[in-house]
Amino acid sequence: MSKFDNDKVLPRYTAIAIVLTLIGIAVIGKAFYIMTMKKQYWTEVADRLKRDSVSVKPNRGNILSCDGQLMATSIPEYKIYMDFQASAFEKNDSLWLDKVDSVCDGLNKIFPSITPHEFRVWLETGRKKVNKNGSIGARHWPIWNRRINYNTYVEVQHLPFFNMPRYKSGFHEEIFNSRRRPFTSLALRTIGGLYGAKDSAYYGLELSYDSILRGTPGITGRRKILNKYMNIPVRLPEDGCDIVTTIDVNMQDLAERSLLDMLKSPQVNGELGVAILMEVETGDVKAIVNMMKNENGDYIEAVNSAISYRCEPGSVFKTASFLVALDDEVADTSYVIHTGCGVQPMYGREMKDHNWRRGGYGDINMARTLEVSSNIGVSHVIDKFYHNEAERYVKGLSRVGINEDLKIPLVGYRPPIIRMPKRKKNGHYDDNWYATTLPWMSIGYETQIAPINTVTFYNAIANNGKMMRPRFVKKVTKNGETVMEFPPQVIKERIAKPKAIKTMQTILEHVVSQGLGRKAGSKLFKVAGKTGTAQVSQGKAGYKSGVVQYWLSFAGYFPADNPRYTCIVCIKKSGLPASGGGMSGVVFHHIAEGVMARHLKMSVEDAHDEHSVTIPDVKNGNAKDANLVLKRLGINKKMANTAEGASDVAPNVIGMGAKDAVYALESRGLKVRMQGKGKVKHQSYPAGKAIVEGAECVLTLEH
Repeated sequence: MSKFDNDKVLPRYTAIAIVLTLIGIAVIGKAFYIMTMKKQYWTEVADRLKRDSVSVKPNRGNILSCDGQLMATSIPEYKIYMDFQASAFEKNDSLWLDKVDSVCDGLNKIFPSITPHEFRVWLETGRKKVNKNGSIGARHWPIWNRRINYNTYVEVQHLPFFNMPRYKSGFHEEIFNSRRRPFTSLALRTIGGLYGAKDSAYYGLELSYDSILRGTPGITGRRKILNKYMNIPVRLPEDGCDIVTTIDVNMQDLAERSLLDMLKSPQVNGELGVAILMEVETGDVKAIVNMMKNENGDYIEAVNSAISYRCEPGSVFKTASFLVALDDEVADTSYVIHTGCGVQPMYGREMKDHNWRRGGYGDINMARTLEVSSNIGVSHVIDKFYHNEAERYVKGLSRVGINEDLKIPLVGYRPPIIRMPKRKKNGHYDDNWYATTLPWMSIGYETQIAPINTVTFYNAIANNGKMMRPRFVKKVTKNGETVMEFPPQVIKERIAKPKAIKTMQTILEHVVSQGLGRKAGSKLFKVAGKTGTAQVSQGKAGYKSGVVQYWLSFAGYFPADNPRYTCIVCIKKSGLPASGGGMSGVVFHHIAEGVMARHLKMSVEDAHDEHSVTIPDVKNGNAKDANLVLKRLGINKKMANTAEGASDVAPNVIGMGAKDAVYALESRGLKVRMQGKGKVKHQSYPAGKAIVEGAECVLTLEH
């Protein structure tokens, strides 16, 4: 084994170590040089070759009414900027200096709130800005600090200097999708809204169907080469689908105006109002109004109270109580209740009828009890037959559907709260169920129910016992084609026995024809429904703390003999007078008559016997054309009531169209001049006057 020669090996290791150390120092030195002395150069190279991926937003789908009218849609809005490092500024900016005054004058005409001088100072600030990398001129300097619409954007784009190619002038924009509602606040809380710049849905159908409306974002690869961006699509955005709602714009407008008129009236001065109109057969919500008074005294759609405002519904709940009794067959409409003078003690409290100061109703049967909304009558029936089996009564309420969780696809919906009694081991009810609970529950207190549940219950009565789930969206479409449908859904095929439903339909019709609901009725068609007037609890303060608040309601359907629509109107107000029939019922009346007017045929021609032969009247005019038509129809000219009249006197052309009127007059030698459009409403040359050749006749036409 040879001896290790230190004298030869160590110098070699030392030399290698020195060389590597020098190389390391050189690398570090070069890196330091690049990081400092060459930083600007390599930063510019990086900027020229910058590459990234940009998310491309899709177009949000539209929300349409049942007849295809736009209720919410997206339109483009723009924010405009200047790049002061564009090619027009690279060598010298003499072109900009020549045009800047005309640019500022043009901007002032488009945005008058800013003077030309202020615009120039602002733009010059951006042009002279020193960036972090030492370059001069802002790359993304806002010209106007707010979004503008497309028309304004085009105006700015056509100004001098800005109208050059974008990479030369530096004028560029950011595009945003802005949500717009053509009918402004109509059904606002139901249609919904977005967070604005965040484009995030936060209530209503916009939120509930956000995944369908928003679409799928795309991706575009952007590569910057010599100060120019090239966009390379990686994945195209997929636009959102449209949803077709059940809302009818005309009915919605009618319901809103009718409710607002009552809320604003001096005798009401309401704090909150709700109106829901539902189609009986399908459960389609045709109109839903939520009005609340703000601090300024204006009424706005601030909260969707129709689905979220749970409260003690009052006397409209009595219908459910009696339907349970009728369905259980514990009593019928002939059962007589002694209401006395309108005040009766009940387990240590006084139950009063609304007319107790006028002596009460005396002895009345069950049917009349509901017609006059007797608290004593309803509570007596329910307490007599269910006092010892309150569970049966509460289960009956669930059976008839008033306690149903409707699972409405709108954020904020609150299902009803109706307490179920619990028993102790000794068989008695627990401490939270009092002797007075059942009687007061039967007349609409000690329960919490939103208006949407009440109207759904009444709709089931109108629909012969079949309960439909409220429907807000009918289908989803894309490019005019249906991609998804939401058919009507049946919650309960039958909420009660047919006999009980038929009896209740008759009673509700009598409530309007001969009871407290007269003001909700109509002379043109039959209406059925129930009034409700309840005091609003102030929480721990009870019902009589300060000014008493009332919840006034009317729920019913029309026409009663062939129900098409169910409607509920609720009003919250402070102080007297307070009448569910006299206030909410009046709004119901206006809505019902307005809706039915759309379905009535007002033309007298619609009254003729369809099996008879109608002989048309033929006005004076182009007799040759008229005779040809009559001949083809097989009608004798004399039978058709034609009246050509004498040729030497002016004919009566009022009611004619322009063509026939001109022919009739000019064929007799008159000169005709027309004003307006439509049919002749007035002729200046009187009918029957002798013709003077060349005389002028002025015809006034109106639609």
